[in-house]
Amino acid sequence: MKDVIVVIGSGSIAQAIARRVSVGKHILLADIKTENVQQSENTLSRAGFDVSTTMVDVRSRESIQELVKIACSMGEIKGVIHTAGLSPSQAQPQDLIRVDLYGSAVLFEEFGKVIASGGSCVVIGSQSSHRLDVDALTQAEADALATLRPEDLLELPLVKEIKDSLYAYQISKRCNALRVMSEAVKWGKRGARINCISAGIVYTPLAYDELNSDERGAFYRNMLDKSPAGRGGTPDEIGALAEFLFGPNGSYVTGSDLLIDGGATASYKYGELRQH
Repeated sequence: MKDVIVVIGSGSIAQAIARRVSVGKHILLADIKTENVQQSENTLSRAGFDVSTTMVDVRSRESIQELVKIACSMGEIKGVIHTAGLSPSQAQPQDLIRVDLYGSAVLFEEFGKVIASGGSCVVIGSQSSHRLDVDALTQAEADALATLRPEDLLELPLVKEIKDSLYAYQISKRCNALRVMSEAVKWGKRGARINCISAGIVYTPLAYDELNSDERGAFYRNMLDKSPAGRGGTPDEIGALAEFLFGPNGSYVTGSDLLIDGGATASYKYGELRQH
């Protein structure tokens, strides 16, 4: 039996990471949409990777547990790549929270029970969470987001009362980073690591939805223009960072949130975007 890399979400970032860390291993691709996972399977299989697929709904603990069960039946789980999520233009606030916040928390918890020694997880967060004011969360709220049972997260007033999709997204992605820090302690007891990559605008279908949306398109295009890099990122640039985190050169990195956004956050704090 080969070591297993579990990929949740099957888009271009997921594929870019999987290509770099899955040589000689078995890839288990999981997505909620059959057509997405089949297309990704075809692409990776034709590139020489050993791939199988299954469906998962990250809104459901039972569905995630079934995914874990399938993965364990294939071999030792050496990697988890979690890229599934919704953007502010795609969903209502509480639907977004159920996927991006709750689903991620359950995934970390369930895979943390079975991850093999030497294993690693990367979750794709967002630079958007870094735009929250420093006092947006009290320490008690941050600790709750980091440590509460996933089902209890949904009952937090901070979470339950959100009415704005962008704020729901920002809180969800901040929760991802906080839970990565908390989970790193548990994963470390199994000899495994977990990290968050807070990506900026990366050219994916989801990003194009945002860039072309009537509500926030101009906002995001202005962000790119006034960032130090002056452009968005590519899936391969995210893949390269993830490859470092999965590999031996990243073996001292765990519980971390790595910001890769072309300097957009820097511009919000100290540059041309500050007034916004």
